[in-house]
Amino acid sequence: MADAAGQAPGSQSRRLVLADPRGAVHRCREFTREVLHDWGWLPAVGAEQRMAAEDVLMMTSELVTNACRHAGGPNELVLRRTGPVLRVEVSDSSPRPPVLLLAGRPSQPGGHGLRVVDRLARAWGSEPAGPGKRVWLEVRSPQPCRPD
Repeated sequence: MADAAGQAPGSQSRRLVLADPRGAVHRCREFTREVLHDWGWLPAVGAEQRMAAEDVLMMTSELVTNACRHAGGPNELVLRRTGPVLRVEVSDSSPRPPVLLLAGRPSQPGGHGLRVVDRLARAWGSEPAGPGKRVWLEVRSPQPCRPD
């Protein structure tokens, strides 16, 4: 069940609107770090939580990098938390969905970002969003986050 704003009861979201792709990866990573701190993922209290937070930062960077490289840059980053599940969404202006490359050249740079997301995220995908798309991933906290 969702509330009037379209969020499930007890969920929270944070949004970063991006007008310029220059520096977007850094801005999104720092924004995500701040949100993870506010939501109790950071500072990490154990190796498992530290690794989960670092994975979220890396996967966010990968989605934003893909938007920069293949879609003219991201328009928006949204982080949503519902209980222990964190959803990261990156919107851009291209309607072309991301493609997970099945065969790559491990020694060559590029083409590995979605493979990292595919292996680390609980789930990921894309959906139409206006004239473009929204690429999302979900992860679960390794331990309970601070209640609000």
